Amino acid sequence: MTYKTILSEKKESVGVITLNRPEAMNALNGALMTELIAALSAFDADDEIGAIVIAGSERVFAAGADISEMAKMSAVEMVKSSFVELFDGIRAIKKPIIAAVSGYALGGGCELAMSCDMIVASEKAKFGQPEINLGVIPGAGGTQRLTHAVGKAIAMEMVLNNRILSATEALEFGLVNRVVPVAEYLDVALKLAKRVAARAPLALRQAKDAVNKAYELSLTEALEFERRAFYFLFATEDQKEGMAAFVEKRSADWKGK
Repeated sequence: MTYKTILSEKKESVGVITLNRPEAMNALNGALMTELIAALSAFDADDEIGAIVIAGSERVFAAGADISEMAKMSAVEMVKSSFVELFDGIRAIKKPIIAAVSGYALGGGCELAMSCDMIVASEKAKFGQPEINLGVIPGAGGTQRLTHAVGKAIAMEMVLNNRILSATEALEFGLVNRVVPVAEYLDVALKLAKRVAARAPLALRQAKDAVNKAYELSLTEALEFERRAFYFLFATEDQKEGMAAFVEKRSADWKGK
């Protein structure tokens, strides 16, 4: 499929999606988000792909939502546009998604990065939710995911007072997985994605779901979900192969069955 606002390519077992609106600092508009979800869904359905990386450029991941597109819209028009709802499509992706972030990840860009399962940041990355400066608040998960990631105090300062986190601070507060030099951030994200993609596909899917449930359910409900997922995997061929390979001291040959 040909895209206008993103680039999409396969790198062995990893699907790579690059945001590609340099003239607008990769600002997220309806067209970009629609294409992003389409590309993610295509990789999710591709048996050759085990993990996905979403990247921007070294200068900017995404500077936010496209304000010029929504500045004059009414509340009713915003609801009808379903722009914010497009972010829900990221949650529907079953395969692990890694955000490779360098430069600015602000507003919707920060929300997009947080919608991914892991974040590899360059030392130049900056994270923020500056919507308060526009007379609104984050609307695509910023108040919720940010609070889960960095805690109430830091989230309040970011959302209420436009505090911008450096890459080092983001690592300190638990927002990102690692911080690396700018020249290495995309390669590091790809290497991480390839290692993840080498795991048992069905176990990856269940593991991702189980970790996410820790944020959505009570402890009792989440433990029950985890236990059911654990038992379910004993009905798969990959469980038999994985444990046999361990006993026989060899590499497992995953089938995704």
